[in-house]
Amino acid sequence: MGIIIRQSIKGTIVTYIGAFIGFLTTFFILTKFLTPEEIGLTRVLFEAASLLSSFALLGVSSSAIRFFPYFKSEDGKNNGFFFYLLLLPFIGSIVFISLYYFLREPITDLFIKNSELFVYYFDWVPPFMIFLLYWAVFEVYSILLMRIAVPKLIREIILRLLLVVAYLLYAFDVLDMNGFVACYISVYAISMMLAFLYVSKIGSISLKHNYSFISTDLRKQICSYTMVWMIGALGSNIVSRLDLFMVGSQLGLDYAGIYSIAFYMVAVIEIPSRSIATISSPIASSALKDGDIHAVTQLYRKVSLHQLMVGGFVFLLIWINIDNIFALIPNGEVYSQGKWVVFFLALGKLIEVTLNFGNNLISYSRYYYWGLYFTFFITGIAISLNNWLIPMLGVTGAGVATTLTCLISFSAQQWLVQVKIKTNPISLKLVKLIGLFILVFGVNMLLPKYHVVIIDGIYRTVIVSLCLCSLIYMLNISEEVNILVNRFIKKLQN
Repeated sequence: MGIIIRQSIKGTIVTYIGAFIGFLTTFFILTKFLTPEEIGLTRVLFEAASLLSSFALLGVSSSAIRFFPYFKSEDGKNNGFFFYLLLLPFIGSIVFISLYYFLREPITDLFIKNSELFVYYFDWVPPFMIFLLYWAVFEVYSILLMRIAVPKLIREIILRLLLVVAYLLYAFDVLDMNGFVACYISVYAISMMLAFLYVSKIGSISLKHNYSFISTDLRKQICSYTMVWMIGALGSNIVSRLDLFMVGSQLGLDYAGIYSIAFYMVAVIEIPSRSIATISSPIASSALKDGDIHAVTQLYRKVSLHQLMVGGFVFLLIWINIDNIFALIPNGEVYSQGKWVVFFLALGKLIEVTLNFGNNLISYSRYYYWGLYFTFFITGIAISLNNWLIPMLGVTGAGVATTLTCLISFSAQQWLVQVKIKTNPISLKLVKLIGLFILVFGVNMLLPKYHVVIIDGIYRTVIVSLCLCSLIYMLNISEEVNILVNRFIKKLQN
């Protein structure tokens, strides 16, 4: 776990700095200078481009990690791996951009009534998709080289600072709406280029390749895995973005903006999981290849424990201060309509960060194709729940639908992991941690509320944080965390 801890800490520190920038941007720039409809537009454009890019990747994000060990030779060469890493997404982009324009009429019909602004910018999605697509490719290559800190610096800090510039240029009328959208998309193009420059320095980006290196058996494995993963991605990626698209199409871009602000609040919960799971994935792939289920189980349990620990801590701080947050941000009375969206999205996110590493295990094992079977089942459930709950509960219905979908989806996934790989994330420490969260939340309910918002938020946050952190340390919930704390205490004593 040494390299995992080091890279995860670096990645998490960078990501939390970015999250702080994102917090200031979202709650004090976006809510002040952009209308809910304009926020909804940027979010829907991003999610549409992101959805297309996830299809066009053709499973490369997962298959690259699974098959990279097969391309590595003893002399350190990658035998044309980077060439194939670029080729498959290029083919995928041609296929799915063509499909996107083929489906233009039904897509625009879905949005034209309540979200006409998105229809106007329909043609801006494909170039946006290309930038996101190859940015993801270059990040995957960095992961394979066990380097995540700089890619996260680009994604979490540089990107956010450039977006601030774009927002402010629009806010002060330097850009009109078309110029703002162009600038917004260009920020992602710049980030893609920075990621490319980084991988060109840390690894080989040669396009030389040797077809003879790929045996018939390896070729069959890659094609089979890629095809199954690509089909599965169609369902899983649609499910992950379905809520926003359905809110935008059924309720309008203004409600999509409110939903997006709630989503931004919740997004910080998964920040630690991005670093931990990302750097753990190649190790899990190698352990599964060697058939070391004990190592896989130990890794799974540690990843799940630490992701829930930090994610649950962040959720706790958000929820105990939720009213204070809406009271502080500009136009908070408008965005407070998403209060319970925050709760249900956060609940779903906690389920995800705790169990999501199981999806990686399925992907890298010989049972990867099983993920395809329940993906379509979950897609059907997500569509049904959103169609049922959004008309009934409004924007909150989308949050409830997301939580229920996560619960069903990850329960089914864990059943598969248990039956096929014989492993699970459940441990006594995990159960203790959940109990601690419930206990500390009860402590918060006993605290009196001050009428001064900032004072209430500070004193509540300090007390809850001290209680939770102290209990985690005293009960030795995480050996790794206790080791780091003890080292820090020794340094202070010296």
